[in-house]
Amino acid sequence: MAMASEIKVSFHKRLFLMLLAFSWAIVLCFIGFQYLREKEYKSEFLNAQLQQYNRHLLDTVDEGLPYEDYIATHDKPFDELRISIITLSGAVIYDNTISLDSLDNHRNRPEVANALLKGKGYNISRQSASDGREYFYSATRGERVVVRTAIPYSNTLRDLLEADWSFLMVMIAITFTMSVIAYFTTRELGKDIERVNRYEAEQERNRLKRQLTNNINHELKTPVASIQVCLETLLSGISLSNEKRQELIERCYMHNERLRRLLNDVSLITRMEDGSALISKETVTINEIIDEVAEELNIMPEEERLTLHTDFNEIVTIEGNTSLIGSIFSNLTENAIAYSEGKNIYITLLENSKEQACIRFEDDGKGVEQKQLPHLFERFYRVDKGRSRQKGGTGLGLAIVKHAVQFHGGTITVTNRPNGGLRFDFTLSKHNI
Repeated sequence: MAMASEIKVSFHKRLFLMLLAFSWAIVLCFIGFQYLREKEYKSEFLNAQLQQYNRHLLDTVDEGLPYEDYIATHDKPFDELRISIITLSGAVIYDNTISLDSLDNHRNRPEVANALLKGKGYNISRQSASDGREYFYSATRGERVVVRTAIPYSNTLRDLLEADWSFLMVMIAITFTMSVIAYFTTRELGKDIERVNRYEAEQERNRLKRQLTNNINHELKTPVASIQVCLETLLSGISLSNEKRQELIERCYMHNERLRRLLNDVSLITRMEDGSALISKETVTINEIIDEVAEELNIMPEEERLTLHTDFNEIVTIEGNTSLIGSIFSNLTENAIAYSEGKNIYITLLENSKEQACIRFEDDGKGVEQKQLPHLFERFYRVDKGRSRQKGGTGLGLAIVKHAVQFHGGTITVTNRPNGGLRFDFTLSKHNI
């Protein structure tokens, strides 16, 4: 129940954070766009006022009237207005603020260059090379000269050009309110989705359990029927030779062993699926488990024995269950012995990082058809059903391997080796999952 609660909270948080990030990203983009748009609008409005004054002054110049009289007698749109008259070559012939001797050629000033090119131009904030002050410039080109006006950057001008934050603050407040509403909405939605997920997961577990039960029933029929036939023959009172009686007893024992292995394997898979929290974990040294595999191979009959080759030049330890990790290597080894028809097993350490160990297990046998590879980890799947039963396999070995790897936070894949045989690559997390 605690685990389900954690999953639910985590899902709700992910959903809420995704919606929150998406909505705030949109709002911030809109606020940035609105801020720049409003500032540009105010700058263009200010420029239009200066352009109007510039045009009137240009008309005076073009008519040959004394422009000093016009500047002195007509109202200016702003106080402290700096007025410059510049020839088309860039020379300043009039400035009401700064001495002409201290002014250089203005042809390359941004607002003047735009005016010469397009007829008019403005620059929102540029420091004057002549007096060091910061101005808002507006320039207009006439037939013979360029008139440029400039307003010193004062607090008043800054306030005039500043975007209206009242509207933007309203937008931020609305977004914040929507975020709060979204939190409670997504919390309820997360609960509903989690209930659906739990229901679907429960249905899937029930389906797998029914499938497992049906498969177990099917697997039990053959050995149970064989044991029953043997026992009925022994109990029937029919005269049997000692050799025939011994053969029936050995057959009963063989099928009983198969039943025992099947029940043990089913119990192990069920324990991993339903009782993961109850499986103890400790520090496990993989090298020691591989040594045990080597010892078991050495005591096998020579005709069944495979040669183990290891490339494990580091000590690998993880937090896990010794029995389950042992089952990974033992089942892979038994699978190679029973079905590969090869002579060698190779165990290689591919990676030994702080987070995980990556291990490769190979044999040099005949491998399997490509279309069968995706099914090898399925319960009771057999490449050669008749031969598998003769070998005493339960059909659960590779399913146990996959579950044990997943229990330790890893993944496993299987491929055919280029030179023949199967290659299993799997990872084991080094931390307690």
